[in-house]
Amino acid sequence: MSPSFFEIVQLANGDYALRRADDDESAPLVRISFSQEARDMMEDRDMNIAKAMIAAGIEAAGDITHDIDWEEDEAELAEPHSGHTLH
Repeated sequence: MSPSFFEIVQLANGDYALRRADDDESAPLVRISFSQEARDMMEDRDMNIAKAMIAAGIEAAGDITHDIDWEEDEAELAEPHSGHTLH
């Protein structure tokens, strides 16, 4: 099996996406969309911020299997929650 390579691209609508480098047809694995207000605050650094966000997500996904108590998380999903901020 050959290794998969990924790329971060800017889509036609301005969103950023992580996709397989050899597959232009399928949906992106991750998509990041910034509001115009956020883009204005970033002053043309939105691509670098999108890269950092994707890198952090990949790192977190690699660590997540070691840190999660799956049974506890499933119980929490079953309970209704009011809106809250995730950090």
